[in-house]
Amino acid sequence: MIHIAALIAASLALTDGTRAQALVSYNIVGDGIPESLTGAPGDAARGRALVLDRSTTCILCHSGPFPETRFQGDLAPDLTGAGNRWSTSQLRLRLVDASRFNRETIMPSYYRNDGLVRVGRNLAGKPILSPSQIEDIVAYLATLRD
Repeated sequence: MIHIAALIAASLALTDGTRAQALVSYNIVGDGIPESLTGAPGDAARGRALVLDRSTTCILCHSGPFPETRFQGDLAPDLTGAGNRWSTSQLRLRLVDASRFNRETIMPSYYRNDGLVRVGRNLAGKPILSPSQIEDIVAYLATLRD
């Protein structure tokens, strides 16, 4: 079991004067993060809305069971059946830091704030998604079964 300590980044000033956000602690066990980042399950309906929201970039690369969305990506795996292919633990780690599975992935690490390159100034030192957003998306993806 690998323990990823919460970053005390909130106290570190970045070059643009903003402050980095501290992340909640989580444990990686095998190929996943078994415990919720918030201590509670996410909301699948909110997760679906987040997946379809272009600001999260999910459907820019992924396709899936989204008939109301005309344009869907084809760079990444189809999300149809994601709940069959991956456990909630595995889904959570993929969202938190996809680079743990493939260092060359183009999928963003949605819950990291260190060691990142090509980060926009508005996201420097901040995770892209909050713990509750991660949990909402995990809850939704877990419902996608064939």
